[in-house]
Amino acid sequence: MSQKLALEDLSIGSVMETTFWANPVTDSGFRFRASHLDGKRAPKVVLCDDARVRPGVPAIVKVVQIKRPERDDRGAIIVELVRHQDFKLEGVYVEPTIAKKLQVLLESGQNILLDGPQGCGKTVLTRTIAKNLGYEFVFFNCGAVAEASDFLATLHLRADATGAPVTDFVRTDILRCLEEAHDHPQRRYLVFLDEFNRCPEPARNALMPALDSTRKLFHPIRNTFLSIPDNVLFVAAVNRGQQFSGTFGIDAAQLDRFAPLQVTYPPIAEEVKLLALRHPELPKGVVERVVEIAHAVRTSPELRASLSVRATDEACIYLKHPLFETEQARAFPEVLKSSFCGRFSGAWDDPSTDAGAVWLVVDKTVAEAEKR
Repeated sequence: MSQKLALEDLSIGSVMETTFWANPVTDSGFRFRASHLDGKRAPKVVLCDDARVRPGVPAIVKVVQIKRPERDDRGAIIVELVRHQDFKLEGVYVEPTIAKKLQVLLESGQNILLDGPQGCGKTVLTRTIAKNLGYEFVFFNCGAVAEASDFLATLHLRADATGAPVTDFVRTDILRCLEEAHDHPQRRYLVFLDEFNRCPEPARNALMPALDSTRKLFHPIRNTFLSIPDNVLFVAAVNRGQQFSGTFGIDAAQLDRFAPLQVTYPPIAEEVKLLALRHPELPKGVVERVVEIAHAVRTSPELRASLSVRATDEACIYLKHPLFETEQARAFPEVLKSSFCGRFSGAWDDPSTDAGAVWLVVDKTVAEAEKR
């Protein structure tokens, strides 16, 4: 949750991050205003009149004046623009409106829940955001969590010098991140909770106070509570649906601690663009055929599961390899039997199975393309 800065945290010359919007007060003398600095609510309105300001684009600014610091109801923080920090998402696709929502939530210090099908790019998206906005990315696989303490430390058995068994707590990447964040308040950390609903719900309950205004987690090694510094943000990723049998439910209280965002596979043209960048050796027409068939599988009403971008990427890896490059036409169906049908249960040549149903869609789409 977003915290509020105190005036004592600011000084003339402080360099901070903010995002400006048009100032609705037309006679103030300042064209742009902001409400947050470094992801925390500012104690006074932040004002700037630099013509170079681009509303909605993260900017690095320097504090040049604090007006009426003694008043709680008046005054302003005057800043000058240092540079813009563009919110770029290179090498990954996200729907433009979702990108804007992401930016707003990150700037406000909100916890974010990315909900989308497997292989649609949730991890890559979050890693790219962290890199572009200057966060240190901390990946954590919630699927390996069995009990609450596993989020911060795991028990390991070893032998001491005499051979006697000794139990040690081993810190997780989350705990190391929180300790570093306390020691380095000038750094910012983004903790990515992957497969958030693949750990049991009782274990997940341990994170509840970390995700609300309490901002604390129980430290199993010190046997006390550890505060979550303001320079740490949480982004979780989930797959929800009947086809995901290894998941656990997320109740309303847990969901309410996140700002949920629905993400999905990129449009055909965007996926072609991404794959063409990753595999420039392949003719664009080949990439387009791969993506067109994948799209047909994803949108088929007969199939209960979907096909990830990892599958189309894998198909391109096969097709560009020298072993297949010289005979792409003959290799094409064989590659799709592995990369597409192989991700479903059953056999590609058994129409009664999911894999066989996928092959029927693949074969039909290929035949229609050849007619065209």
